[in-house]
Amino acid sequence: MRVLLTGGAGFIGSNLSEELIERGYKVIIYDNYDEYYQGKKFNLKNLAKRRECTIIEGDILDYEKTLEAMKKTDIVIHLAAQPGVRYSTRNPEKTFKVNVLGTLNVLKAAKKSSVKKVVFASSSSVYGNPEYTPIDEKHPTNPISIYGISKLAAEKICLIYHRMEKLPVVILRYHTVYGPRQRPDMAIHKWTKQILDNKPVTVYGDGRQIRDFTYVSDVVDATIKAMEKEGIEGETFNIGSGKPIEIIEVIKLLAEIIGKEVKIKYEEPKPGDVKCTHAEILKAKRKLNYNPKTPLREGLTNFVEWYKLYGSNYYTRYQ
Repeated sequence: MRVLLTGGAGFIGSNLSEELIERGYKVIIYDNYDEYYQGKKFNLKNLAKRRECTIIEGDILDYEKTLEAMKKTDIVIHLAAQPGVRYSTRNPEKTFKVNVLGTLNVLKAAKKSSVKKVVFASSSSVYGNPEYTPIDEKHPTNPISIYGISKLAAEKICLIYHRMEKLPVVILRYHTVYGPRQRPDMAIHKWTKQILDNKPVTVYGDGRQIRDFTYVSDVVDATIKAMEKEGIEGETFNIGSGKPIEIIEVIKLLAEIIGKEVKIKYEEPKPGDVKCTHAEILKAKRKLNYNPKTPLREGLTNFVEWYKLYGSNYYTRYQ
């Protein structure tokens, strides 16, 4: 079976591609290597050597090239996006263009190519600040960032294509994914760098914000399960750890793992940052047999080891 991953060179995409190949799938990686962050080609260093992997440089905003890439594709996992809540505040046009129009192109191409299923990677950002916790899939969607709005709009288009065009689509709402190859703009990456560089760790707000950190291998496993499971088309699933924690406690745990004292530099909260993410994952457990296995300490230790191995210049050195 051939699986095409849009955004397959990124953090989640490259980890997912490797696991798919290990499980016997043929993988097509479709990525435009956007300048938002560098180093993605190095993510593919080992994949490029695998005969089961085809790498295509292309943009989801280019419909014809996207359509061409989907020839003889069985499954599409749509990961490509313009990430970043704060980035979306500064660049709303690009965020909407990539996340909404790009998703529309992927769905159009998948329909025309008679793809058997599309798995769409959405985000917990669609919920906004919670009215109750844990947050289940029926929780109101009230995003408070441009990024969250763009992902919700993309979800709605996915559901329209499922209902009106009979395109099998499954939506996964990822919750604060972390692990090796994590983007340099993401919190754990930045905190690790600051601690190792003996600099104060920057915290926006009081540090009591709650996040449902989810290790990348658990997200990879959930995504493959959603891809393989039959009878769930048109459904939405939370993918998280289900074990939320205050970010100040995560910073303390990171410092403990690294073996250094940590100083906190508090700054004003950033617009668009939610107060809490806390996934109710009972539906994913029941229907996907999803069972997150990586405790936070273990996941953070893995990330720190990766960071030390490749150094803080990972995203500029390997081009």
